[in-house]
Amino acid sequence: MENVYGNPHSQNISSKLTHDTVEQVRYRILAHFHTSPEDYTVIFTAGSTAALKLVAEAFPWVSPGPQSSGSRFCYLTDSHTSVVGMREVTAAMNITSIPVRPEDMWLAEEEDAAAASDPNGQPLHLFCYPAQSNFSGTRYPLSWIEEVKSGRMRPVSGPGKWFVLLDAAAYVGTSPLDLSVHRADFVPLSFYKIFGFPTGLGALLVNSRSAPLLRKTYFGGGTAAAYLAEEDFYIPRESVAERFEDGTISFLDVIALKHGFDVLERLTGGMENIRQHTFTLAQYTYAALSTLRYPNGAPVVQIYSDSEFSSPEVQGPVISFNVLDDNGNIIGYSQVDKMASLHNIHVRTGCFCNTGACQRHLGISDEMIKKHLQAGHVCGDDVDLIDGQPTGSVRISFGYMSTLEDAQAFLRFIIATRLRPSHGQPLPLATPGEAGALPAESKAQHAVPATRARRSPSPQEDASPDSRVWDNSPTTVDAVSLRPPLLETTRTQQTPSEKAAGIPDGGLGSHIVTNLFLYPIKSCAAFEVTRWPLGNQGLLYDRSWMVVNHNGICLSQKQEPRLCLIQPFIDLQQRIMVIKAQGMEPIAVPLEENSKPAQICQSKVCADRVNTYDCGEKISSWLSKFFGRPCHLIKQSSDFQRNARRKRGKDQSACTTATLSLVNEAQYLLINRSSVLELQQQLSTSDENGKEELFPVNNLISRFRANIITNGTRAFEEEKWDEISVGSLHFQVVGPCHRCQMICIDQQTGQRNRNVFQKLSERRERKVNFGLYLMHTSLDLSSPCYLSVGSQVLPVLKENIEHYDLPASEKHQEVIS
Repeated sequence: MENVYGNPHSQNISSKLTHDTVEQVRYRILAHFHTSPEDYTVIFTAGSTAALKLVAEAFPWVSPGPQSSGSRFCYLTDSHTSVVGMREVTAAMNITSIPVRPEDMWLAEEEDAAAASDPNGQPLHLFCYPAQSNFSGTRYPLSWIEEVKSGRMRPVSGPGKWFVLLDAAAYVGTSPLDLSVHRADFVPLSFYKIFGFPTGLGALLVNSRSAPLLRKTYFGGGTAAAYLAEEDFYIPRESVAERFEDGTISFLDVIALKHGFDVLERLTGGMENIRQHTFTLAQYTYAALSTLRYPNGAPVVQIYSDSEFSSPEVQGPVISFNVLDDNGNIIGYSQVDKMASLHNIHVRTGCFCNTGACQRHLGISDEMIKKHLQAGHVCGDDVDLIDGQPTGSVRISFGYMSTLEDAQAFLRFIIATRLRPSHGQPLPLATPGEAGALPAESKAQHAVPATRARRSPSPQEDASPDSRVWDNSPTTVDAVSLRPPLLETTRTQQTPSEKAAGIPDGGLGSHIVTNLFLYPIKSCAAFEVTRWPLGNQGLLYDRSWMVVNHNGICLSQKQEPRLCLIQPFIDLQQRIMVIKAQGMEPIAVPLEENSKPAQICQSKVCADRVNTYDCGEKISSWLSKFFGRPCHLIKQSSDFQRNARRKRGKDQSACTTATLSLVNEAQYLLINRSSVLELQQQLSTSDENGKEELFPVNNLISRFRANIITNGTRAFEEEKWDEISVGSLHFQVVGPCHRCQMICIDQQTGQRNRNVFQKLSERRERKVNFGLYLMHTSLDLSSPCYLSVGSQVLPVLKENIEHYDLPASEKHQEVIS
């Protein structure tokens, strides 16, 4: 705001200002790590990963030959993917890579130092290890640096000189690092892990004794003292930083670092305070989690750790764990993640880009990793259990801005979701002196008292009656009393579809279609019909439109619950869609593109690229006014085809191709009313007079946002279906619908109720599935095709499935089906 900064590779005033300011930031970084420009050089990179890649490419590797066995690249198996990935660079140079287990290093510590190798010999080797495991928070001894460099401790046996790369990216966010004592040769780090901003900026700190050994192969802008274009002549700059910073560095982000260090110091008083504060919070949370038990004595969580959280010397403020049920079975991390988000808690799940530590702590063999890949699991997805075994875990981390209140909110979440309210357990007593170590002045200015809610959820975010789980809890830090939520009990009248079909309210009958819904605008309210034409993508105009933000990103109810308050109505005769919302004048949008060419824009739906066009400024202004932020309505282009290929039938080589609208996965979604009724019983509560009150069935049905509602005979019988016929129409079952937090949103009010997902999670035990995805097996649109309420549904059962024990009458019905 106050200065003009130019490209530092020039001599004008603004460029000179940039150069001088960047150099000042380098000094500030070195001072933060208790060193100076005489001992270390700061090379700015695109992140810690880029810093690691730089070392892999520039280290003076010696290939094996007649006189030498060559260099060794050794890395701790408890290392980030970006460290392990260095072996691909070394492999191209014919350098041997050797993974070293933590147990082997701890054992090497105890070996006789007399067996040490010559620290000045040849060839040159590199050992990489993390100061802190990003999986479990384990802190490995910084003393290893000098032990390995001196030759007193060797990752592997053999002659040669060892250099040490200390991966400090996870460590320095919450701990001081003194490079005047722990003189690693290379220290990669990432600044957003310290400040949260700027992203995409890291650095490699290079020891001055090691810097002259680094070899450069490529040279970019700003790195050359002189070069010739027509002759192989190049002289690098003398400065190590300038030699390795190819092109223009992100100088505005670099300058922002000065403000980051200033704020960090002013708020906290320094890294030692941050270390003590964050560790105390983690220690408190670890102790509380470890003591949680089900009524049968079984633990609620399994924690993956190499320490007992006894000291910040051995443990960082990270807890990696999996949630267990009362039988000791692991509950998938994806399910825990969804539940946590309903409590405004964001966790990290999976293996956290550290496969080695994940395998070690979870007992996953190399063969199992390959088997999981064959089963379709890749790093970062939500496939959390395969054959009942976990593919990853849940991780929580504390930073300098975390409070005791945050820790207790997390513990309340675990208690509320895993232990019945009647079995609620109090949280451990924590005094202010135990709960953090920031200086008194910093706390007074910036910390929030633990006896008061730091943030009240907005009405749209979490204003459902079950928020009383929080509101009725004692606000002191010594205990939590969890009370059962109170649910609204108003029953709704029969829908027009049910009356048209002659279905008694809540009655059970044969398999027939009781309701039909389409959702013209993705994530907006349903449009209920009794008879509706089909298109090649499903119900005509189902999810043909979607609302996007100013960046063109699709909005869903997970980010904007008020989408459900926008009600679209389609008039096929007038060829318009009328959109209504409370407090807004109705607005009409044509069903098809105008004659004039529309501007095509590209968007994404579930990672698929789709071609769309903007429906105009008029509807954009209408939506922007309703949401209070810039929004647009876009429609899938009629000439764009989005395909979903699915295997079907006995012949697994045969595939059918379904064309999709803006849906997530399939053309249709079907749910069984009997399954909804069972969930309703689980959600039932008793009023103060002991009278049972039921959650309205139609309210529940609307939450699942299905197209086809059937009146089944048994709860969840639809999960045994392979195909269904509705009149002359035939549908293939694609698979179950894996549910997310959206089912917690009341489609009439936009308010959240955590209980729905919680109860469904308990009922389904593993994956939270509800409903079936369907697609056409064949569809002849040469003449109009319709789906109608009241049509009979004929399911075809899967082959070779285990049948439940049924009453004789139900067995007869199943045979007919």
